Amino acid sequence: MGDTMSTETRPGDERFFLRAGPFGLARLAEVSGSDVRPAAEGQNETALFRGVAPLHVAGPEDVSFLDNRRYLPLLENTKAGAVILAPAFADKLPARTAGLVCKTPYLAWARIAAAFHPAPSSSGVRHPSAYVSEKAEIGDNVEIGPFAVIEDGAKIGSGSLIGAHAMIGRSVEVGERCRIGSHVSLTHARVGHRVTLYPGARIGQDGFGFAVGPGGFETVPQLGLVVIGDDVEIGANSTIDRGSMRDTVIGAGTRIDNLVQIGHNAQLGRCCIVVSQAGISGSTELGDFVTIAAQAGLIGHIKIGDKARVGAQCGVMSDVDAGADVIGSPAMPFREFFRNVATLRKLSKKSSD
Repeated sequence: MGDTMSTETRPGDERFFLRAGPFGLARLAEVSGSDVRPAAEGQNETALFRGVAPLHVAGPEDVSFLDNRRYLPLLENTKAGAVILAPAFADKLPARTAGLVCKTPYLAWARIAAAFHPAPSSSGVRHPSAYVSEKAEIGDNVEIGPFAVIEDGAKIGSGSLIGAHAMIGRSVEVGERCRIGSHVSLTHARVGHRVTLYPGARIGQDGFGFAVGPGGFETVPQLGLVVIGDDVEIGANSTIDRGSMRDTVIGAGTRIDNLVQIGHNAQLGRCCIVVSQAGISGSTELGDFVTIAAQAGLIGHIKIGDKARVGAQCGVMSDVDAGADVIGSPAMPFREFFRNVATLRKLSKKSSD
C-alpha cells in the first residue's frame, strides 16, 4: 500500500474514468481545432494515441500540453508522442514529438481530454430500490440510481442520469441529458438541458425570509422557483434558494463552484463564474460573463454589470459597473486598493522606525 500511494497516478485511471480511442493525429486536430506539426523523426503518419498525460510522465502514445514558458524544460525532455502548444513554442518540440499547434492550447487540451475520457452517459437502467411516482414523466434512456426519489408530476428529459439518493421534488422539470449527482435535492425548480448538479447540491429550498412580529420571527412564504438555463454546472454542496415572489434565475452556461450560496430572487446572467465559498445575497443581479472569486460576499439588492470581476474575499456593498475589477472590503477598484495597501505599508514602516 505504501509503495502504491507514493507513486504518481497517471491521468484517466480506467478503474475510475471512461476511456475512448485510440485516435490518430488528424482526428485530434479536428477535435481540438489545431494544426498538425509532424514529428521530425521516429513517428509515422498512422501513429495512434491512447490518452493524455503531463509532460514529465507522458509516453509515445500520450498527448500532453504546454501553455506556460516556465515549463519549457519539461517540453524539451518529454517523451510524449504529441503536445498541444502555442505557435510560439512549436520550434521547441523534440524531434520525436508531433505538435498540435493552436492559439488556445488550454481549450484544445480540454477538448482532447474530453474525447479520450467522455463524461458518463445514461445507461437507461432504473435501480429497483428507486421510487418513481406513477405520476412522473420519465423520458427515454433515463438512468435512475439506488434509492433515488422522483415525486408526483416531475418530468425528466431523455438521456438524463439521476444519481443514488437524489430527490427530485413534485412538479420539478429536468431537461434532456442532465446529470443529477448523488444526494442532490431538487425542488421548486425548472432545469434546462445538459445541466450538471454535482453531489449534495441543494436547489429550490426556502429562501432566508422572515418578518418580525410581537412574539418573535415569523417566516415569510417563499413562493418563487429556481430557473436554471441550459449547460449550467453547479458544484458539490452548493445551495440555491428559490425566489420569494419572483424566481431565482441562473443564466445559461454559468459555472458555480462547490460550497456557494445564492439567495432568493438572485438573477445571474449568461456564462457567469462563481467560485467556492462565495455568497450572493437575495435580489442581487449579475450581468453576463461576471466573475465572482472565492469567498466574496455580495449584499442584497445590488447590480453587478456585464463582465465585471469581483476579487477573492471581496465585500461588495454597492453596484459595480460593467467591466469593472474590484477587490477589498468594502469593494474598490484594483488600483485604488493596492495604492491604499502601499500607503499603509509606508505609514507602518515610518511608525516603527
